[in-house]
Amino acid sequence: MADTQAQLLTTPLHSLHIELGARMVPFAGYDMPVQYPAGVKKEHEHTRSQAGLFDVSHMGQVRLRGDKAATSLESLVPVDIIDLPVGKQRYALFTNTDGGILDDLMVTNYGDWLYLVVNAACKEQDIAHLKANLDPGVELEVLEDRALVAIQGPTAAAAVARLAPEVAELKFMDSRQMPIDGVECYVSRSGYTGEDGFEISIPAADADRLCRLFLEQPEIEPIGLGARDSLRLESGLCLYGHDIDTSTTPVEGGLIWAISKSRRADGARAGGFPGAERILQQIADKKFSRKRVGLVGEGRAPVREGTELFDTDSNRIGQVTSGSFGPSIGKPVAMAYIDTAHAALDTVVFASVRGKLLPMTVTKMPFVEQRYYRG
Repeated sequence: MADTQAQLLTTPLHSLHIELGARMVPFAGYDMPVQYPAGVKKEHEHTRSQAGLFDVSHMGQVRLRGDKAATSLESLVPVDIIDLPVGKQRYALFTNTDGGILDDLMVTNYGDWLYLVVNAACKEQDIAHLKANLDPGVELEVLEDRALVAIQGPTAAAAVARLAPEVAELKFMDSRQMPIDGVECYVSRSGYTGEDGFEISIPAADADRLCRLFLEQPEIEPIGLGARDSLRLESGLCLYGHDIDTSTTPVEGGLIWAISKSRRADGARAGGFPGAERILQQIADKKFSRKRVGLVGEGRAPVREGTELFDTDSNRIGQVTSGSFGPSIGKPVAMAYIDTAHAALDTVVFASVRGKLLPMTVTKMPFVEQRYYRG
């Protein structure tokens, strides 16, 4: 175990997590806090009612520069990058030639450069994918010397504004470079909990000090990966490698909204991304064998990832990809891929849990209202 521990990478906030009493676990090659002494349920509830600070420094941060940066990146995603306004962020997907999803990411236009945030487990392959496919004139820089934290919750804006009044001017998916207590940060009003809040990129050398300042605000408590997962699940947000992967297209994954109008069949720059033919055909035909749905159960027993799903005649119709007890709604919640014939809202399906078939109902996502600040 000592050897495994020695091989794990650490974030710039590692010593702070230890000091705060976090239980550390291996995650995507890093030693990360899964929970603090309060526990996952209380951390989840605190984020929904107040504000939580999440260390997401394990994620990849990348800068792209050059005249062809936007055009070149746009050739790898079904998203409008060329017309992304300065100071705006957009959700994007790397697709492969079969229309499968290689990763999901966030892209920000900072004027003379693009800022990308990619998933921790995929960052090496994403960077290799970019290097192999971007125009040779595009300069790619991996920002290894920066931490990344999220501050999420209904009181996040008031708390962060005490240290950086400028954040009050941001709306959902706005991004800005701004000083926080004298430190130049990249701040977006976005997150992965369904709540209002910010994602803040901080120079690694200043991360510990700034995060201690954030935690001095009475609303903000540290939150681990356990609550991060239950919060994003309640909010219907996909986790790469679980709810979406190379075997799922954006259409099957319920992510048609992420495919920009300009890149669709009748758009100004239709197609031109890997897997476009299959993805655009699925949008046009509305023919695909399975789709991602939300499920709500009864009782309190959580239905976990990998659980098989059956119809009323005991035919296997799908599988759960993420599942937990939803503290905010007091019921088990899950995401699953099921046969499209059984994917209509209010359809009852049965989850096989320890030899019992537990009823679950196909439900609209998100399971809790998203409370992004749109102005």
